[in-house]
Parts: sequence; C-alpha cells; structure tokens
Amino acid sequence: MVVDPHHNAPARVRPREVTISSYLLMFYAALALLGLIVALTTIGTVQDVYSDAYAGSDMEGTEGVIAVVGIGAGVVSLLFAIGLVVLALLNMRGKNGARITTWVVGGIALCCTGFGLLGSSLGNSMGGQTSGDVPSQEEIQRRVEDALPSWYGPVNTLLGVLSVLALLAALILLALPKANEFFRKQQQGWEPPVPGASYPGHPQASGEPGYPQTPGYPQSSGEPGYPPPPGQPGTGSASGGPEQPGTDRPGQNPPPVS
Repeated sequence: MVVDPHHNAPARVRPREVTISSYLLMFYAALALLGLIVALTTIGTVQDVYSDAYAGSDMEGTEGVIAVVGIGAGVVSLLFAIGLVVLALLNMRGKNGARITTWVVGGIALCCTGFGLLGSSLGNSMGGQTSGDVPSQEEIQRRVEDALPSWYGPVNTLLGVLSVLALLAALILLALPKANEFFRKQQQGWEPPVPGASYPGHPQASGEPGYPQTPGYPQSSGEPGYPPPPGQPGTGSASGGPEQPGTDRPGQNPPPVS
C-alpha cells in the first residue's frame, strides 16, 4: 500500500480579489486594443493637418515622423496589454512570480498611460511659440481638432481614464492580504504513519508490518528448515542420534523369519 503525501494537502481556493484583478488586466488589454484601432483610423487625418501646417517651412516632410510615433506608441501599449493578459492567467493559477512581474510591468504601463493622458490634457490647454514660418502648436492643435471627428476627443479621454483606473485597481487587489495567502507557497500537511503502509523511497523488509511473512518449510532432524531430498535415507532418528539398523520405520515390512 502506497500513501500519497499530498493526499491530505488542502486545495487552494482562489479568492475573488485575484479573480477580479485578472479580469481587470484583461479589460485593460481590451481598452489598449480599442485605443490602437482609434489611433489607426485617425492617424491619416492628423498627418494631413501637419503636412499642410509644415508646407513651405523647414519642417516640411517631418509629418511622417508624427505618424510613426503615434502608431509606435499604440503598438507598445498593445504589447504591454498582451503581456498583462498572460500574467493574469498565471495569477489565477497562483504563480507568485507572475504576481511580482505583474507589479513591474503594470507599474510601467500605468506610468506610460498616465503621463500620456496628462500630456494630452496639457497639450490642449497650452500653446507653443511660433518658430519662423511654422504655425504655433496651439494653431496646429486647433486644426487637428477641427479635422478629427467630434467623438475622437471624448472617446480618447475616456479610454485613457478607464485604463488608468483598471490597471491601478488590479495592482492594488494583488497586494491585499487574501491575495497574499493565495500566492504563499503551500506547506504539505503532516500525516501520521499508518500501520501496514509503505512510503515511497522506503522499501520494506521481511518481518516489518505490512509485509507478508515468508512461509516456513517442515523441519526435519539434522537440517532445520528443509525436508530431506526424496530417495535418501533418513538423516537421523527423532532423538537426533544416528538411526539404528533394524529399527522398524513406518511403512517398512519386518524381515522374514527363517
């Protein structure tokens, strides 16, 4: 009989804090994907506005850099989101290393999203100085807002705010006490030895509990534990001495009398 040492180990129950945190990370990934789609649908319009603003100036031809930077930022945000989805799945399985990595990656993504949202808000309220024949940044921003659809600004702001809140809540939930207990390494419970049970790595020998005893053989005099070979005369009398000639043995006829 083999006893499994993990048989009585208590099963870990995932707390709702970890489950909600994982779903919030997935929600953040969905928001990042939606934000990339919105950026791709409007990047052409933004590029046209900058192209017209920079026409005939020293900045002419640099509007392509603005498009590359905008798309690159969206792709990097999406890669962070995909990584957080993978970490969310590992967090639901109780991987403590994944939780630590989530704090690192999520913290970087939170800073990038927050600073991007703050920069967008400050860019709308602050204007720049005119450089030569190039329109001011305030004038370019006004042209961009006029060219973009009316829904772009509110949707972009809403996506940024929801992303920051979802990511911040997910990181906080992973630091709560119930989450700590779930990610803590489980210790194996002690189980008292069971009579007759064998444990892995401990072979039993004859005579130990739980091991069948070796059946004995009928003993005869002279050689204990083994019967005499068939066809051989007896090795001794019942008293242990040599057998006397003429002694009747069971099954032997007496000699004839002349």
